[in-house]
Amino acid sequence: MRLLLWHVHGSWTTAFVRSGHTCLLPTVEDRGPWGRGRCGRDWPDTAVEVPHDRLRGADVDAVVLQRPEELDLIERWLGRRPGTDVPAVYVEHNTPREHAATTRHPLAGRDDIPIVHVTHFNELMWDNGIAPTVVIEHGVVDPGHRYTGELPRAAALINEPVRRNRIVGADLLGAFGEVVPVDLYGIGTEGFTAAGVTPVGDLPQERLHPHMARRRVYLHTARWTSLGLSLIEAMHLGMPVVAVDSTEAATAVGEDAGVVSTDLTRLVPAVRTLCAQPDLAARLGKTAREHALARFGLDTFLHRWDVLLDRLLS
Repeated sequence: MRLLLWHVHGSWTTAFVRSGHTCLLPTVEDRGPWGRGRCGRDWPDTAVEVPHDRLRGADVDAVVLQRPEELDLIERWLGRRPGTDVPAVYVEHNTPREHAATTRHPLAGRDDIPIVHVTHFNELMWDNGIAPTVVIEHGVVDPGHRYTGELPRAAALINEPVRRNRIVGADLLGAFGEVVPVDLYGIGTEGFTAAGVTPVGDLPQERLHPHMARRRVYLHTARWTSLGLSLIEAMHLGMPVVAVDSTEAATAVGEDAGVVSTDLTRLVPAVRTLCAQPDLAARLGKTAREHALARFGLDTFLHRWDVLLDRLLS
């Protein structure tokens, strides 16, 4: 198939473009959010950059939408109406804002564009209206079992922790930093300050994975975000997890892969215990990897997408 989609979420797109389908990625002159293209990513040749002004009349079998504004852009750039003139699906990456149970989805009034939720929690919480919905959970390109855990430190990956603060649980990091050193990765971490927390910055994936895998435990603090791919990647690496039990985290981590709770008096000691007991950490990390491979494997992700796309075009 020939699929038109934007490069919005790097890790999700990294998995999706390995489908074998030709993925057309719009570009704009400044390579901003409405046309990043590949961004230099090591993706298959089937991920093809297309200047937005050359899209009109392009051979496209289906459109993969990810933001409400793309509905208008498709009509202007492609010259076809998504859901009417060209089959379309809408991938919802996020939890609803502002109100958890009452926020109406932008496509809730349409029945011609299925909404693909990345977690069951998101499907449950959004008011989807008459829109058909399906859940296709994340898939991850397996980085391999790279865990050494040689450093008794915690790793956390949070993009823009200063701006997003309580939403991503950045305000909780200091409590963990009081008992073990915490290395903070991600975009916009340079301005973050908390006792015991060292901002590392935004590392390319080929450096990030081995860097994280040397840390003893992965720390996931998000209160209200969709399931972070960094958490799934950490489990693939073989890292044990200590996570705030919010949104999809409880089922994503699985039993005996770490500690998941809403109680800081459990979570903080758990990080300290895992940093002090490397054998226990390695054992939980092995279970975490097995769980991640079984539930978030790339083949399963791509198969589910193929089933949906086949049904969409039938």
